[in-house]
Amino acid sequence: MLPPWPAWLLLPFSWLYAAVLAGRNWLYDRGWKASRPGWVPLIGVGNLRVGGTGKTPHVAWLVEELRRQGQRPAILSRGYGRQTHGPRLAAATDSAATVGDEPWQYFQQFSAEGVPVAVAENRQFGLDLLRQTHPEITVVVLDDAYQHRRVRPALNILLTELARPFYHDAVLPAGRLRESRAGAARADVIIITKCPLDMAAAAQAEVVAQVRRYARPGVPVLFSAYAYAAPRPLTAAAWARGPLVAPYPPFWLLTGIAQPGPLREHLLGAGYPLADEIIFPDHHAFSAADLAAVRARWQAGQVIFTTEKDATRLLAPALAEALAGLPVYTIPVRVALLGAGAAQLRQLLPGRAAGQPVLL
Repeated sequence: MLPPWPAWLLLPFSWLYAAVLAGRNWLYDRGWKASRPGWVPLIGVGNLRVGGTGKTPHVAWLVEELRRQGQRPAILSRGYGRQTHGPRLAAATDSAATVGDEPWQYFQQFSAEGVPVAVAENRQFGLDLLRQTHPEITVVVLDDAYQHRRVRPALNILLTELARPFYHDAVLPAGRLRESRAGAARADVIIITKCPLDMAAAAQAEVVAQVRRYARPGVPVLFSAYAYAAPRPLTAAAWARGPLVAPYPPFWLLTGIAQPGPLREHLLGAGYPLADEIIFPDHHAFSAADLAAVRARWQAGQVIFTTEKDATRLLAPALAEALAGLPVYTIPVRVALLGAGAAQLRQLLPGRAAGQPVLL
């Protein structure tokens, strides 16, 4: 299927880009470029498309499941958007600026459970750092490493969003794919994300048929949905306001993520009327001027919703004064695998001895 006009005019550039990536993958597939496994099993989580497939909540799901199995997982990410370079182990003195918003979110969520979080542009250097500092680790979850082939996961998980599946997309710049659809053949499991909780079996079968055109035979195709929790106060003004009860107040949506649409639809479906929204690109570094623009239009009685990922950047010390007085809430999001998907994925996780029970 051709991309819509005028994107199809960019197809020659997409073919050139895809050819370069295909050549690179061919060298790795033939062993002419080195791809090393970890000293412990690695679980890769990534996508073919640029942004917005739900990697962060899926990584969190995996970490929680691995801990339930009695394992000692770590998380390794590139640390996109950080102001530092090289391998770095997240610590309490770090921030979204020093390790990246997603790794900082992981650290805040899992540091109390003793889950190390590291960042490195070269994942092999990151693995070396984790091995030196945390030899007790039994498994490492690689965040957004599908195209980083210097390391070789024991389990390679490919995510693709139901509303924008890879099989209906084109390679950059005509589309949003980082590599051609053939890259799906490297996946050991494919998860279709952001699905309705009540997605019909016939609709699932139609998607599976499309995925099978590119995946290896027998690779499981699973489906996941977002499960949103109740709003949580982020600022002092939100804590002072107290719980949000019906009839719900009008809300602002303030985000810097790739796909804010599902959150907006969830809030509207829950009965919150939309007052306004300010949508920034993914990983946007919020500024005092951004918050001043919100404050200039925000009215008393309205609330402001954002994501946990955005909160890591909004809580930067430099923004404390600009944020003061605004009732900002986060909407926690978790992953729910449809049908028997959770049981299937649990059995695929590496590192568990045969016959070892899963602690539920």
